[in-house]
Amino acid sequence: MNASYVRTKKIVHHRGFTLLELLVVIVIIGLLASYVGPKYFTQLGKSEVTVAKAQIEAFEKSLDNFRLDIGRYPSSEEGLAALLAAPAGLHFKWNGPYLKKAVPNDPWGHTYFYRSPGSKSEFDITSMGRDGHLGGGGEDADISN
Repeated sequence: MNASYVRTKKIVHHRGFTLLELLVVIVIIGLLASYVGPKYFTQLGKSEVTVAKAQIEAFEKSLDNFRLDIGRYPSSEEGLAALLAAPAGLHFKWNGPYLKKAVPNDPWGHTYFYRSPGSKSEFDITSMGRDGHLGGGGEDADISN
C-alpha cells in the first residue's frame, strides 16, 4: 500500500457530564439554597422592622417641633397630617411643614396609628406590623414609640 492512501483513524472522545453528575450538582445547590434562603428572608424581615422604628423616631422629632411651635401635640383627630398642613385655627403659630414629604405608610403598606394622649406617653405612634392587626409576635408584632 501506498503511504499516501493510508488513512488513520483519530479516536475522539467527547467528554461531558453524566446525568448522575448533574443530579448531584443540582442536589448540592438545592441544599445550599435551603440553608441560605431562610437566613436571607429573616434578615429582610428584620430590616422592615428597623425601617418602621426609624420612621417612628422621625415622626417623634417632627411632633416635638410641632409642640415647640404650637404648645401642644396634634390631637388624635388632627393626626400626623398636622405635620404637613396647619390645623384649623393654628395658622398663626404653625411653622411647618414639619415633614419634607407626605406621611409614608409603614414598610408593610399599612398606615401608622396616631393617638394623643397616648397610653404610654403624651402620644402613641404604632405600626401594626406585617399582619396589620393589633398584637402578634415576630414580624407581626406591633411597633410603637
